[in-house]
Amino acid sequence: MTLNYSINSILVNVIQGDQEAFGKLYRHYRTPALRFCIHLLKDEEDAENMVHDVFIKIWEKRHLINPELNFNSYLFTCLRNMVFDYLKQVEKSHSLRQRYLERMEYSYTHDAEDEEKRIELLYSAINSLSEKRKQILLLNVESGKSYQEIAELLRISKNTVKNQLVKAKQLLREKVDFAIS
Repeated sequence: MTLNYSINSILVNVIQGDQEAFGKLYRHYRTPALRFCIHLLKDEEDAENMVHDVFIKIWEKRHLINPELNFNSYLFTCLRNMVFDYLKQVEKSHSLRQRYLERMEYSYTHDAEDEEKRIELLYSAINSLSEKRKQILLLNVESGKSYQEIAELLRISKNTVKNQLVKAKQLLREKVDFAIS
């Protein structure tokens, strides 16, 4: 009964803002509170942080403490609730991270598949061009030749090269975009 009376008198002093009394309260409950949190969290550092956070909240809300009620129950209920909230938050965070990674993996897989499809369609569309148009396109795109260089090489006008490239690129765009959408 002496210990209980002693805790009640310490609590009365804590409620009045006595920091020294709060230090005594902390020292008295720290070890059992820490053991309790370690048992629930399975992590000593997280448990230490949890005990520290609960005692900070107790200090901040000390005016709400009723010294007539069982402080031990109050403290361990606060700890349990804080641990459970923390575990829910960790689980939610883990779940969100997992869903994000799954979406990214899905997106990456589908982007790669779409890109592969696009390339196949592009080659198919290029092969469907007339030989002359295909030759002009490949000289421009793959060899990096200018309109003038292509015109001189194929002995056609620069304007014809330009027109053939415009038509070839338009046809490719239509075939690839139509097939993808």
